[in-house]
Amino acid sequence: MAKEIKREVSLLLYTTSELTTQVKDLISQAKEAAQKARAPYSGFRVGAALLLSDGSIVLGNNQENAAYPAGLCAERVAFFSAKANKPEAIILKVAIVALKMNANEHNIPAPCGSCRQVMSEYENEQPEPIEVYLTGRTGDVLMSSSIENLLPFKFSSDQLGN
Repeated sequence: MAKEIKREVSLLLYTTSELTTQVKDLISQAKEAAQKARAPYSGFRVGAALLLSDGSIVLGNNQENAAYPAGLCAERVAFFSAKANKPEAIILKVAIVALKMNANEHNIPAPCGSCRQVMSEYENEQPEPIEVYLTGRTGDVLMSSSIENLLPFKFSSDQLGN
């Protein structure tokens, strides 16, 4: 007989006024990054802002290319940049803002599967989880206390058997 395996996902829904000043600033910087995205084909502009343990903020935005899938999502641009330039820094928080989307509290934009996998790998390599803040045009913000909530059955280096 089959055994059911469950993993619960827990996200919190905030209004902007309920957020700390630090998180509001991180979201604001992600929004500014989104406005500078290279999105000539889809018009779907996404920005990401990472808060590192040294207090610095690393930005990323999506970079589209006519030769799909040669472009790169905002999240991966930010995460790769952070680890390329500050490999020792711990990523504490990430704010992700998508500007062109009909969002409501049940449809706030979330990272694609590839970005979730990349973020998960970096989270696995550090001693603490990464807080994630997702928002679109509604002013509502979804918060996850860990990337694992966004990718509950993740693939990790543990499965490689090395």
